Amino acid sequence: MARKAWGIDSAKKADQDLYNCVKKYYGTPAYWGRYLADVPGVSRGLSKLEISFIHSKGIKVLPIYNVFDQAIQYDKGAIAVRNAVFHARRLDIAEGTVIFANIEHFFSVQPEWIAAWSEKMSETGYRPGFYHDPVKGDFSEAYCAAVSKNSKIANQSILWSTRPETGTSKEYEAPPFNPAKPPCKGNVWIWQYGRDAKNCPIDTNLADDRLLKYLY
Repeated sequence: MARKAWGIDSAKKADQDLYNCVKKYYGTPAYWGRYLADVPGVSRGLSKLEISFIHSKGIKVLPIYNVFDQAIQYDKGAIAVRNAVFHARRLDIAEGTVIFANIEHFFSVQPEWIAAWSEKMSETGYRPGFYHDPVKGDFSEAYCAAVSKNSKIANQSILWSTRPETGTSKEYEAPPFNPAKPPCKGNVWIWQYGRDAKNCPIDTNLADDRLLKYLY
């Protein structure tokens, strides 16, 4: 089995202090998940300067879009795509990069929104991704219903699973790559296995090596 790539995501800005903390307590990430836009009280949005800092450390950027609190209706999914792509282009993030929709387990989720994010994102030159909980909440049922109507959704999309949650760890102590998956076809290529690390404000992840070419 190919070696899995270890990385992190954070709601806080990637800067020298946070990078030093991650290096000291956890390891050297291959990628850093960050949000495309500001959400007050939730996340700091990416800037070109921050992307330059991340790249200067030899780390890839994993873009996340989280300016929504439910995933319902095709039209709303299409609007979310337009907004996410606006920010990606504003930041000069290259086409071909995956943009993950941040779908929390407590969101209402409909197959139509899933279809819109996948279909409309694919038309833009970016690749659709879904950060999701495959066990708790509406995502798995909605995703599989969307896939049953359009099999391309499963081929085009990259899934980022949050289960099982085994706890944060150092890079060399990461668990074997074994994310939970929806009960239908899907490219589950990244797993957030640990949340809210004790020493730094980050989450820890493992990714299939195939993901890396779709990061920026």
